Amino acid sequence: MKALLDANVLYPTVLREILIAVARTGIYTPLWSDRILEEWARATVKLGPGAEEIARGEVAALKAEFPGASVAPKAGLEARLHLPDPDDIHVLAAAISGGADVIVTFNAQDFPRHVLAEEGLARMDADEFLREIWGRAPEAVAEAAEEVRATAERLSGEPQPMRALLKRARLPRLGKILGAPQSRT
Repeated sequence: MKALLDANVLYPTVLREILIAVARTGIYTPLWSDRILEEWARATVKLGPGAEEIARGEVAALKAEFPGASVAPKAGLEARLHLPDPDDIHVLAAAISGGADVIVTFNAQDFPRHVLAEEGLARMDADEFLREIWGRAPEAVAEAAEEVRATAERLSGEPQPMRALLKRARLPRLGKILGAPQSRT
């Protein structure tokens, strides 16, 4: 499965790290465009001095790790597409050009399911997407989340309970699943 990751699922660090850790297993192929990566880097400015430079380093690392993930919209494609927010057409064009099966985004209102279906695409928020993958490969998702949780705990020097961490990362339903005593790794 190929999934185009919108900037709003790449920007929160914990969420991005879980999505990328799952992609490393080969369960799905991540896709993005240079414009999406640029939106992510620019969004970090609000975190303070140096944040954008750190994000640009992370962008470079992702591009190096997943060299085939960056897709450029095919010439003329954007002109035939329509979405409620014209500023999001580049995301849809990248998904089509990359042969994506799904766009992973929290921006549901600007990506109507019926419009995406006409292009052979689905839309899922990150929680729904990761829960769907968990249904097929629970160990891979649990291990990826645990790896990110452990790193967050090490970096913060404070306990990072799985459920609370995933809730803050906008993954409340996955957090409920992985935070349950029988699901802990």
